[in-house]
Amino acid sequence: MPIKAVQQFMLGTVMNKEAQARETMEQMKAAGYDGIELCGFMIHPSGFLVKMMTKAAGMPVGNGGKLDWPRLVKESGLKVVSIHQDLGSVERNPAAVAEEAELFGTDRIVITGMYRFAYGETEEVKKLSERLNKAGAALNKAGIRLFYHNHNCEFLKNASGRNAYQILLEETDASMVNFEFDSYWCAECGENPLTVMEALGSRMKLWHINDRGTRQTGPCMTPIVKSDSMELGTGAMPLMVLSDKAKALGVEAVILESHRNWLDKSPVRSFEKSAAFMKAHF
Repeated sequence: MPIKAVQQFMLGTVMNKEAQARETMEQMKAAGYDGIELCGFMIHPSGFLVKMMTKAAGMPVGNGGKLDWPRLVKESGLKVVSIHQDLGSVERNPAAVAEEAELFGTDRIVITGMYRFAYGETEEVKKLSERLNKAGAALNKAGIRLFYHNHNCEFLKNASGRNAYQILLEETDASMVNFEFDSYWCAECGENPLTVMEALGSRMKLWHINDRGTRQTGPCMTPIVKSDSMELGTGAMPLMVLSDKAKALGVEAVILESHRNWLDKSPVRSFEKSAAFMKAHF
């Protein structure tokens, strides 16, 4: 069965100090999770611009960058599934990125998308594919695997009618680059996550899982309500069907991530609620 994990992005607001980080990871273990996915700019001090950009995107990173993460994770007993990293860091110093992955006991580095990038331009996406192939080859020399994580911008159509995700899948070398599929962002822009899973096949090694719906109760002021992330099994995503497909494809880890709209405004309460679905299906 795949590793059940939580993404560190979800936990930034409850991992600001050592005692708080330790308590949060204890709560993860108690809820039934056996892994955590780390972020490169959350396990190191991050600059003001990075914090502001992620916060503007609805993903507060917190202030835990100065903590001793290798020690804290080791003490927690959680497995480090993978580390999210930016492509530029891998390109500049793949040896350092590989060394950090080894320090945390993982062989997975995940590229988390590009800022200020023209996903609707075919040639730019092909160039990105080349960069990913080269970065993957550099990491492979050290025994580290490279993955690409999508958001919704990869599903922008280009002039040919294809989207960036299709091009990345076609142009990247499966021996150098595989995928961490985020079904929430795929569904958010109107694509069918099951169809994308089928296209990925065995190259879908990791799955970012989230549900999508609304907490609206009582009379609606208009006929349209805003959807957002929800705890697993409480929204409208076809998660049981997607879970069956993920298991059939042999995914190595299923990683919970939501950025906001948490139950009782608490990421801890949220991952505890989602743990019931995780336990039932993985």
